[in-house]
Order: sequence, then structure tokens, then C-alpha cells
Amino acid sequence: MEIDLNCDLGEGCAYDAELLALITSANIACGFHAGDPAIACATLAAAARHGVQAGAHPSFPDREHVGRREMPRSEQQVLEDCVYQTGALAALAKAVGRPLSHLKPHGALYNMACRDDAYARPIVEAASLLNLRLLALPGSRLQALAAGRCPFIAEGFADRRYLPDGSLVPRSQPGAFIDNPKDAVAQVEWLLRERGVQTICVHGDNPAAVAFVRALREALTRKGIAIRAFA
Repeated sequence: MEIDLNCDLGEGCAYDAELLALITSANIACGFHAGDPAIACATLAAAARHGVQAGAHPSFPDREHVGRREMPRSEQQVLEDCVYQTGALAALAKAVGRPLSHLKPHGALYNMACRDDAYARPIVEAASLLNLRLLALPGSRLQALAAGRCPFIAEGFADRRYLPDGSLVPRSQPGAFIDNPKDAVAQVEWLLRERGVQTICVHGDNPAAVAFVRALREALTRKGIAIRAFA
């Protein structure tokens, strides 16, 4: 078995450089929830040096809540938001010689698009328009609508717990996070076996992120699971 490790970066956190040495794909903030052109360009250049795939991580226009507040947006607004953000990042990526490989919506936009066609359709349209793979939960509306439009990469989470319907436990609820690498490995094995995921997300916005990802990577390797970027 093999798995891609992806991480949300370019958000101004302190550990991006160390995490880039441990992951195989990076989802880079496009400025609407965090980051700015200078941070994005530096993160893209660092990803290129480490041989890490780079993807766009567009969000609702919500820096105040770091893109984690659900917002009412029309399909046209979501399309404009995603094309604007991803197109700008794609141009920066071209400037540093690291073309984008994928698109993964951020935070509340991700969660809403996984369950609601009105948010999923414009994201699929943006990925198709820009010729990018789309990362999201298996069994989601994003997967269903991506069929025949853009390549879909099924994503799981090593450090977030799941509800019975396959969605993520909201961050506001107790027990939403996994901080024990042993528990994370067990969840990754379940996601590979039962959910057919091709990439695993590890978050980089907490002080223990580097140690967690390093321990997770080492444990997966010991179990014979290769860490390799998705094709």
C-alpha cells in the first residue's frame, strides 16, 4: 500500500519549512483566509526545493475566522472566488517553476461543498477550468460531481475524527482532534482499507505538528505503507 501525505501550508505558521521535508503534497493558502503573495511564493519555492507537489487551497473571503465560518455565497460567487484565488496562485507557481497539481478547498468551504451541490458545482468547475485534480472526502458531493469533469483524489484525515456519515467532527466539539500518532496510524489504516483514500491530510497549524507528522510517517513506513505523492 501507499499513501500521499498532504498538509495545509502558507498560512503564516512557523513550521512550514520543517513540514515540507516530511510531506509529499502541500495545499497553499491563496490569501482569502490566510497568507499573502510573498508567503505563497516562498512556500511554492520551498515545495519545489523539496520535490513536494503544490496545490491551491482557496477559501471563503474570511480572514477574521480563518475561513472556518460557513458563509452564504451564490454559485457564481464561489466560482469567482475559487478561480481568482487559484488562478493567482497558479501564476506564482509558474514563476517559481512548480506548476500546480491540485485544488483543495479550505475549511468551511470544503465542508459545505462536500454536502451541498450549490457549493460543490463551482469548485468542480474551477478545477476543470484550470485542469487540476480535486481533493475531497470520498462519498462527498464533490466526488459525485467531479465524475467526468476533473480527476478526483479521495482524501482522509489523520488528525481529525469522523462522524458516522463520513463527515468530520466539527472543530468546536470535544474530541474532534487526534493528537496520538498511534491512534492516527490506526485511523489511516482504516481509511485506506474501508474508504479507499489516496491522500492523508495532516494539519500544520499547531506547535506539535512536526513531531506528530514525523511520528506518523515513521509508523506508517514501519507498517509497509509507502509515502508517495499521488499520480
